[in-house]
Amino acid sequence: MSSDAQKKFDSTIARRKKLIAQNVRKPLAEIANGCLAAWHDPDKLNTVMAASIKSCAKEHSCNLLYAVDLSGIQISHNHAPGASDDALVGQDLSARPYLNIGTPTDDFLLSEVYISNKTHRSCITAIHRIRGDDGAKGYLCADFNLKDLKIFHDITVDRRMWLQVRGDPSIRSTLFMQSRTISEMDKNLDDVMNIMEELILERGVFHAKLHYSSSRATIWLYNDPFRYRVHVLDELLRSVCLAYPKSLYPEEAIVEPAMVKKVFKEFRALREADETVYLRASSLNIINGQVALNFSCDGSHYIPVEEFLAKDKYFWFGKT
Repeated sequence: MSSDAQKKFDSTIARRKKLIAQNVRKPLAEIANGCLAAWHDPDKLNTVMAASIKSCAKEHSCNLLYAVDLSGIQISHNHAPGASDDALVGQDLSARPYLNIGTPTDDFLLSEVYISNKTHRSCITAIHRIRGDDGAKGYLCADFNLKDLKIFHDITVDRRMWLQVRGDPSIRSTLFMQSRTISEMDKNLDDVMNIMEELILERGVFHAKLHYSSSRATIWLYNDPFRYRVHVLDELLRSVCLAYPKSLYPEEAIVEPAMVKKVFKEFRALREADETVYLRASSLNIINGQVALNFSCDGSHYIPVEEFLAKDKYFWFGKT
């Protein structure tokens, strides 16, 4: 895995969390001060929070305010824009992901993203400690739905890195009880590989995936990227090149045309190299320059194409 790619991704997430924190920290501190003055009077506490949610929702997209004591027990109503609900007073929130992550060191903490039990959507919670002269009293919690936050617009940097993912343990445990069955695609692999190369180099396909055992291919077209097409073997061999007009190789592609044939040659080598551990599916995306491999052990690899071509079958299977 490329540490630089992971660092860029992590940096993007950290930057976005920092923007959220900068946006909500000051208003939550002000609300927390109001809660402190009313902490020992539940009615006054709920009055303060009910008044605060209106401006917090309008100006900062907060969709829920509530208070918990130091042990994680909710002591206030749930205050949403336009409504307050006392049904959950007394519930234990100490195991929730936003309260089970330690104590804020500077009175403010922003949780990781999690799925809200109420909205079933991605959510993030800001927590501000309520502290008096005699010590901490509890926490003010503010929930924000990610879909409502509009303080960032940049797209996360593409992670071009080698990523290995393990699959189903039950498949791995029975790996040496199975062997590769020659499929109809295997019997016609020379023609299939040549056709896939033509589709990518000359007919506008930018992402192609081969499923060897089930003898089918899935393709995405550069000029129609939001729909994928599935073609069975008979279509691949007889008519698929008639279905898609000639097209220029995309300027945005970071895979050089000469690499495409080499990639498919390596796909074939990995498919046929071993009768137990073999390639079950593979794909090439010429725009982001990634190769994906799924093996019979249900392990998957996502690899930058230049790194993939630098390896040979002995890297994957060892020398016999």
